[in-house]
Amino acid sequence: MEHILQLEQVSKAFPKSGFRLDNVSFSLPYGAILGFVGENGAGKTTTIGCILNTVAKDSGTVKLFGREMRDADTDMREKIGVVYDGDNFPAYLTAKQLAKILEGVYSQWDQPLFERYLREFHLPSGQKIKHYSRGMTMKLAMAAALAHHPQLLILDEATSGLDPIMRDEILDVFLDFVQEENHSILLSSHITSDLEKVADYIAFIHDGKLILTASKNDLAYRYAVMRCRESQFLALEPQDMIAYRKRDFQTDVLVRDGKEAQRKYKDAVVDHVSVDEIMLLLVKGERV
Repeated sequence: MEHILQLEQVSKAFPKSGFRLDNVSFSLPYGAILGFVGENGAGKTTTIGCILNTVAKDSGTVKLFGREMRDADTDMREKIGVVYDGDNFPAYLTAKQLAKILEGVYSQWDQPLFERYLREFHLPSGQKIKHYSRGMTMKLAMAAALAHHPQLLILDEATSGLDPIMRDEILDVFLDFVQEENHSILLSSHITSDLEKVADYIAFIHDGKLILTASKNDLAYRYAVMRCRESQFLALEPQDMIAYRKRDFQTDVLVRDGKEAQRKYKDAVVDHVSVDEIMLLLVKGERV
């Protein structure tokens, strides 16, 4: 399988804060969407900074389109569309003025396509960005990211400021984008329902460490949570558990294969598990 993005043992320490991105490794295949999940401060934005070379990593390798990107590799940067969680453009510009600037930056800038997205997203081209709502500024950033025909979209909480209807429309845009076999998306988000709709793979990061990467199908159809009484929990073999969390009258145990767990531990209750609950068990529970 060919990968548009590969991280191998990427680390970055911030001595003042004490935070460390610790040997993060994952890959994103061509034609796929990878959901990047973690609580605030887990290391998602730092990882994206290392990918884009805006944060100088301490060690490890990042390959985009099969090679490492240097500062001078403008041809590679043209293949990447980026949307950050925050102010992406100067607030005093209008969308029309922004387009003039970006037309000079990107050789593949497509003005008709940009204008089409402005219409679809109901964004007035002559209004200053400072008068846009948060949701409108995020939609403008999406339009600009798509209008230069990138192969890879890197989105840092790009749907967080949108209402549910517009989020659904944006997710459809993502799915259309990856219909091209050489297109992929890295989607960092805390809205796990969005990832359940569109992601092919999901990577969980916590406290700077990647703690689980799996396909969405495996998470939906194989991973499960066992609801155990104390005696049932004590009878479990450690190799069958990923993480567990003790509650008042039961212990919830995350397992990789719900059917196998049901076969092996016949008296236990085994339920399908959501991405939210997986993240909760990995972050708040004890990992085995």
